[in-house]
Amino acid sequence: MSAGAAPGSHRSVPRPGDLVVGRWEARFLGRRFPCAVGFGGIGAKRGEGDGITPLGVHALESVLWRPDRRPRPVGRLPARPIGPGDGWSDDPADPLYNRRVPWPSRHSAERLRRADRLYDLVAVVDFNRNPPVAGAGSAIFLHVWKRPRKWTAGCVAFRAQDLAWILERWGPRSRLIVR
Repeated sequence: MSAGAAPGSHRSVPRPGDLVVGRWEARFLGRRFPCAVGFGGIGAKRGEGDGITPLGVHALESVLWRPDRRPRPVGRLPARPIGPGDGWSDDPADPLYNRRVPWPSRHSAERLRRADRLYDLVAVVDFNRNPPVAGAGSAIFLHVWKRPRKWTAGCVAFRAQDLAWILERWGPRSRLIVR
């Protein structure tokens, strides 16, 4: 974090190795990538389901992937396979809110093993994670897009090959800057 920038602040000066995301484009290691963000735009999260991609400086915690569809991702981030019984809690009443949970769950949860390819490769963003605040927003990921410029529910989405390229080169000091 740059001097004077609080966690989640958008005022941080990008440094080499940062992924800088805007509405339709991201920059990383001298390359530009088309991307998509939430249907609510980029801004301060108002709550669960607002469709806003959270503005600020974030870390990537880990990578999830579908081992039945792609090889284990290469890179420095911890990687965990997505199995048929995996979900992600999006229910503010769930004590495990904004965490990986068994699927199906007695609380509302998003299924991680989807029929489409959106979650074949996923990076978990640290937004509202340590500790999660119920209702403040959940399941903020980098993931595969549906198609160019197709809004997400609040995540940042890329072409599959671009996301894999970024994650392979993610360094220990890399940050996600959304502005």
